[in-house]
Amino acid sequence: MADPLIVETHNADETQALGARLGSAVEAGDVILLKGPFGAGKTTFVQGLARGLGVEDQVTSPSFVIACEYQGRIPLYHVDLYRLDEMDETTLEALAEYFGGDGVCAVEWPDTVPTDLIQGAAHIALSASGEDERMLALEEGPARMRQVFEERLAMAQNAP
Repeated sequence: MADPLIVETHNADETQALGARLGSAVEAGDVILLKGPFGAGKTTFVQGLARGLGVEDQVTSPSFVIACEYQGRIPLYHVDLYRLDEMDETTLEALAEYFGGDGVCAVEWPDTVPTDLIQGAAHIALSASGEDERMLALEEGPARMRQVFEERLAMAQNAP
């Protein structure tokens, strides 16, 4: 496993822009696990991901419904497992359909997802590094996702 790629964003627009760039690189079957505390920017990142997929609907946190589906160039399944302490069989079956399916699945609070479901998933850890600044660390993920983070890092290094 390669070292994490860590990108700092300075506001919500930059966090969404990184998500949008990743949205242009994802493929059907991709799973992105988003880890981080409240206010770390997980939903903001997914809003950008949706924009990169061409989703026109407003993306909000699915905390109370567990999952929202959006149509773009491929479907986006936005899952929030915060309210689940453990997985029941019905939830597991529903998640299995999202994971590796016809779209991309972005999962907030993925700690309760069984390991066998997340083989090959991208892992992104988010944290607040200031009032508006966020740190996004791509801990695992396919080469095309790593390339997005590498491009963002190169842009930051070349900025005046």
